Amino acid sequence: MVAEITIDEALKMKDALLVDVRSEGEYSEDTIPGAVNIPVLNNEERALVGTLYRSDGPVSARRHALELVAPKLPSKIAAVDSAGAGDLVVFCWRGGERSRFMASVLDTMGYDVYRIIGGYKSYRRYVNEYLEKEELTQRAVVLHGLTGVGKTEVLELLGRKGLPVLDLEGLARHRGSAYGKIGLPPSPTQKAFESEIVKFLTSIDEKGIFIVECESRRVGNLLVPLPLMNAIRNGTRVLLYAPLAERVRRIRKIYTDGPGDNVEKLQEATSTLVKRLGRARVEELNRMLEDRNFEPVFTYLLTEYYDPLYKYPDEPSEEYSCSVDTSDVEKASDQILSFVSGLKEYK
Repeated sequence: MVAEITIDEALKMKDALLVDVRSEGEYSEDTIPGAVNIPVLNNEERALVGTLYRSDGPVSARRHALELVAPKLPSKIAAVDSAGAGDLVVFCWRGGERSRFMASVLDTMGYDVYRIIGGYKSYRRYVNEYLEKEELTQRAVVLHGLTGVGKTEVLELLGRKGLPVLDLEGLARHRGSAYGKIGLPPSPTQKAFESEIVKFLTSIDEKGIFIVECESRRVGNLLVPLPLMNAIRNGTRVLLYAPLAERVRRIRKIYTDGPGDNVEKLQEATSTLVKRLGRARVEELNRMLEDRNFEPVFTYLLTEYYDPLYKYPDEPSEEYSCSVDTSDVEKASDQILSFVSGLKEYK
């Protein structure tokens, strides 16, 4: 027998497999984090059935859907089997016929099946309600610093050391600069970005801390939700700094790690800075990139563009609760861990 549950009940089930039975297009826009996609109808089939529903009515549409789905049922069951599932939590767009049908089939095959009331729409409502609050209950420890000081590397190390780390640039798949997409896969949708943020925030202690890099409201084409932005603005500030030569070395390692040293993509990104740097300067920088003369290009961009833009100190500052030299990121992460461990919100 299929049990119907709310989205809150579904999210509290620790070992169940979430099964999104919507089309692959719906799934790619956003889903409940951790869900696998086993569509009842694929993109083309869903469009066809929708057209038939509008022209001939629901009975004809359902019969044609069954004709499309029936031959594929063994492969769909096999997909569930291969996922090594125990309890299954099935959902579609709004808890309608697709999830009802698939839940019934899986129940018949002997699985313990739950179906989410309201489907994905109930999850989206849950996310929106969470992000409507003005303030988070957790305290943010915010890493500040000039480009190239190693904020991402420090975040990664702090995560390995057991601290709750929210890597917004990692979730956005964008480094938050004119060169931010070089070497990275496509960014998620805004909905998927928000889903991952809410998943993280609800996974940590409601009164604890989390570590995050200082970001502007926009990361690439994605917007950081307002309660998180408020937490970043009001968080405990940690300054990271490093010598210019070390920053240039890091920037080169990151942005030239790709086919042909990513020269063409670097040139394309540099060309977007014409209004800020001037056409003659951009052409000069692109010629140096063509010649693989990377150090003077990155040195110029850091000292003449990014550093004046962000205006962070390049040495310890009393304006921050903690200042850390990141020349050695392992040592720096240990210093930050020691600092965070002394905060009253740390548990």
